[in-house]
Amino acid sequence: MPRALIVGAGPGFSASLARLLAREGYSVALAARDTGKLAALAAETGASLHRCDASDPAGVAALFAEPEAAEAEVVSYNASFRVRGPTVDLAPEDVRRTLEVCAFGAFLVAQQAAAHMLARGAGTILLTGASAGVKGFARSAPFAMGKFALRGLGQALARELHPQGVHVVHIVVDGGIRSERRPDPGQDTLLDPDAIATAAFAAIRQPRSAWSAEIELRPWVETF
Repeated sequence: MPRALIVGAGPGFSASLARLLAREGYSVALAARDTGKLAALAAETGASLHRCDASDPAGVAALFAEPEAAEAEVVSYNASFRVRGPTVDLAPEDVRRTLEVCAFGAFLVAQQAAAHMLARGAGTILLTGASAGVKGFARSAPFAMGKFALRGLGQALARELHPQGVHVVHIVVDGGIRSERRPDPGQDTLLDPDAIATAAFAAIRQPRSAWSAEIELRPWVETF
């Protein structure tokens, strides 16, 4: 049974991806700072739960010392944190935390995943980006900084690791995602998390002669 690891798991895209991977025969591992909120998803998908702060090098190393992570053929990084407000009012520690979770944590997880995948000569690393990774928004400088860094990481890793057999895909989620707290007002104007998961899984299954390094997903009504 192939293994998959989702770091920064939660509701929305992470949950949809976990369900899809489980249906496709993967043994799924879910990692998050608070695993209590994942109990229902773990029961539904048969996933194992792992407590981990993705921005902590020792914590990430400990996670990948476990076979559920070390043997994962697919590793998805979905951890995210953001602080908003006028630039002059932002607390430096909040800005630091945004960068640690959005970018530094992604590096730590990708570094560990790549080490194991390179030893096997195969694997897929998914990095979940956002609109802020390609365009900055007012009062959201830290998130833009973190997501721009994540995109740069994805591009650099793809160029380094693709020739060695490890597929790296940066997924730009360019638009709002529907949820129970944010229902779609109609006509598919918000991204369906199940649809994002379907696109991610299609990327996992891509033949290596035509690998994507980045895919952009947006609702059909989203303006460019």
